[in-house]
Amino acid sequence: MTATLSGAGSALPPQMDQDALYRDFFADFYGDSRLARRAWERSGVTTRHGVVDPRVEDLSAWSTGERMRRFLAEAMPLGKDALSSALADAGTDPSEVDELVVVSCTGYATPGLDVLLARDLGFRPDAQRLHIGHMGCYAALPALATAADAATARDHRVALLSVELTSLHIQPPTDDVEQMVAHSLFADAAAAVVVDPGEAAAGFEVVDLAARTDTSRADLMSWDVTDLGFRMRLSPRVPLVLREHVADTVVELLARHGLRREDVGAWAVHPGGPRIVDVVAERLGLPDEALADSRAVLAAHGNCSSATVLLILERLRAEQRVEPGEHVVALAFGPGLTLYAALLRAR
Repeated sequence: MTATLSGAGSALPPQMDQDALYRDFFADFYGDSRLARRAWERSGVTTRHGVVDPRVEDLSAWSTGERMRRFLAEAMPLGKDALSSALADAGTDPSEVDELVVVSCTGYATPGLDVLLARDLGFRPDAQRLHIGHMGCYAALPALATAADAATARDHRVALLSVELTSLHIQPPTDDVEQMVAHSLFADAAAAVVVDPGEAAAGFEVVDLAARTDTSRADLMSWDVTDLGFRMRLSPRVPLVLREHVADTVVELLARHGLRREDVGAWAVHPGGPRIVDVVAERLGLPDEALADSRAVLAAHGNCSSATVLLILERLRAEQRVEPGEHVVALAFGPGLTLYAALLRAR
């Protein structure tokens, strides 16, 4: 049995210009701090999307409860649109979905998005559901592994949705550089894929996945629940830790299938920030064009947490630049410190 990513779709809230956001809100928010200005100049982001525009509505003093209620209100239409787009791309009716997997680290409700979206989209009452929460930026790849396992072991057609609304978690002004960097990078998106059992006519076959977690550096990245939303800890040392592990993880994953880096036709690398992309390119010996899609998604959308790697895969599918038989490697990174890698093959 095999599992194939047969459809992809996304939904984005309103677009905001990165420079205008800094000029019209964050410059004053941070007292025109030199450190904040430098973080924004180096972010690699040109535009991004958000359910909240801080120039119109400053949520930095909102309670976590208020933010969670807003999450549900905003995530439902975005999730519905992203799933509908992915199902249409796969030529699948909602009634044909056997399982729904929902990923988010930016908001929670019970009944959750998995229940409410299944109801509104017309999934069958016996469709199974799973919510994967608070894993961070790499979560879409273990979710993809779960979907592929369900497809191969139980012949399930799985819809997978990642919806991340980081704009709800703007923190009060501070001189903490890590908060400045987080506010310069993170943005909102919903992205979905459909995973079919068997060999679909077109798509990305899920070949294998690998993970590497360096728990000795777990304190370098976190996503803490506070009374004022979720607060990011993002050490500048993260790229250095990634540098230690990314090459070995990818080489070992490829070697299990008799492949080398030169055999990979496309790369979908989560752009946690420009330095992350630079480190991956350096350690894997990749030319600039190999990571052009990752940099383009960062520039157009920012870091959308777990949804980002799905946005890159959607872009690769839409542009049809991966020939049948060619391999794709998807990489994502997050708290733990954790690195996930997925090996896909175009059909």
